[in-house]
Amino acid sequence: MPPTRVPRPRPGSRRPARARLPDGHLANVYSAACPSRQALDRLADKWSVLLIGALEAGPRHFGQLRQQVDGISEKMLTQTLRSLETDGLVIRRPNADRTVSYELTPLGHTVREPMAAVRAWAERYIDDIEQAREQAGRQESGDR
Repeated sequence: MPPTRVPRPRPGSRRPARARLPDGHLANVYSAACPSRQALDRLADKWSVLLIGALEAGPRHFGQLRQQVDGISEKMLTQTLRSLETDGLVIRRPNADRTVSYELTPLGHTVREPMAAVRAWAERYIDDIEQAREQAGRQESGDR
């Protein structure tokens, strides 16, 4: 696997520089052709957000992840772990007892904070979201 390139912040800036693509253009998630769009798609997936959160505390076995992330099927857990591994966010490590464990890579650790913020936002504002859904449902039924 090629070494993972972790963005470094510019001097005097808290915001990391955007990557420069092989064609010389800067990464731009608003461009359909930019590969950063695929990375955004991976990170925006609910199972990715939850699995990254589950791995924040350290390595976990497949069964532990399945228990911790309620509602994920074995198939979806396998697919998501493979995708996270392919994208360099998770590493699969064989253990001496013929089991495997999964853990965040250095690149995977860089997304812990933003993912934690997304999870915290969802938990904090779920009441507002539910109220908005109820109001929209009442308006829809009133429009009929």
